[in-house]
Amino acid sequence: MNTDITASVKPEYPVIDRNPPFTKTVANFSALDYLRLSTITAVSVTVGYLSGIKPNIRGPSMVTGGLIGIMGGFMYAYQNSAGRLMGFFPNDAEVARYKKK
Repeated sequence: MNTDITASVKPEYPVIDRNPPFTKTVANFSALDYLRLSTITAVSVTVGYLSGIKPNIRGPSMVTGGLIGIMGGFMYAYQNSAGRLMGFFPNDAEVARYKKK
C-alpha cells in the first residue's frame, strides 16, 4: 500500500518547498489568511454567545466557541499557506518572494 501523498497528487503550480516546516508555513500567512482566521473566530464567538443564552451560560459558551473558532481558523489558514508553498494552490506572490533569494 502506497501511503506517500505526493505520489497520488501532483502539484499544479510551482513548488517552493515540498515539506515546509511549521515556522515557514506560519510566516507565509497572507493578509487573506489572517482575515479568514479572524472571521472564523468572530463567527464562532458569536455563535457560542447566542447558543448560551437559553441555559444562561453565555460567558463559558462564548469562550468555548472562541477557542474552537481560533483553532479552526488557524488550521484553515495553515492549510492554505502550506498548500501554496507545496504548489497545490495558486502561489504567484510566494513564487515572486522566494525565487528572488
